[in-house]
Amino acid sequence: MQEFEAIESIRQHLGALRSTKRTIALVPTMGALHQGHLALVAAARESADIVVLSIFVNPLQFLPGEDLARYPRPLEHDRALADAHGVDILFVPRAEEMYHGTPETRVVPGATADRWEGAHRPGHFAGVLTVVAKLLNIVQPHVAVFGQKDIQQVTLVRRMVADLDIPVALVSVVTVREADGLALSSRNVFLSETDRSAALAIPRALAAMRGRWADGERDGRALERVAATVFAGTPRVKPDYIAVVDPDQLAPVEHAAQGTVAAVAARVGSTRLIDNIIFGEEPG
Repeated sequence: MQEFEAIESIRQHLGALRSTKRTIALVPTMGALHQGHLALVAAARESADIVVLSIFVNPLQFLPGEDLARYPRPLEHDRALADAHGVDILFVPRAEEMYHGTPETRVVPGATADRWEGAHRPGHFAGVLTVVAKLLNIVQPHVAVFGQKDIQQVTLVRRMVADLDIPVALVSVVTVREADGLALSSRNVFLSETDRSAALAIPRALAAMRGRWADGERDGRALERVAATVFAGTPRVKPDYIAVVDPDQLAPVEHAAQGTVAAVAARVGSTRLIDNIIFGEEPG
């Protein structure tokens, strides 16, 4: 595995590889790698000849008062894990390499970004899309791989790629879960033992919605109430939103057809977690 910190260095290296007709897949991450990230790496390996994994804790996507300073940065662990799982190139730029001073130009998304995560974290997705656009520009991959757990991010990246005619294929990988159903997240390390147990209300709520949908319920608000009932029994978990939405613009739907998304965000103690399912698809 080769490692780069400088934009110009990785550009030159990838340019040489591209000239030999090899295809490139990018897995953008903020590090603190876990099995969910490794599933993205595996999907990238199936999609291209060369796998590039980026690790960059992007300051633009954190709001004042959020956990930028305490976000886990176990680079040695991440480097070993990436190498052991077949990553060819590790890109670990510093903030001053990615952002020369305060950037004046950003990618500002439309109404889809104002809902759900965007409503609770205003400006977050402008930071996300800006760094994703920069990474796509730097690496110029044939394929970029994202996780379904961040479904609003995936939706917005798809829209950005289409709107800006960025020549990259996007792959979304089903959420990887612990044996008890909790979605893997780098923020799970912040959960106390009590909070870790309480957080299981999130996959239980989504499973209850899936079960009711499988039994024939299609009313979006009724399905949301199913999840709300689960959360009501776990007062330590405080949902920010429970949403049954269409998969393209993430707008609320009255009728939950196959392919409709059920998304949840909740605070468990001091940690905020997100998760989702897609009705009619096998659970992760």
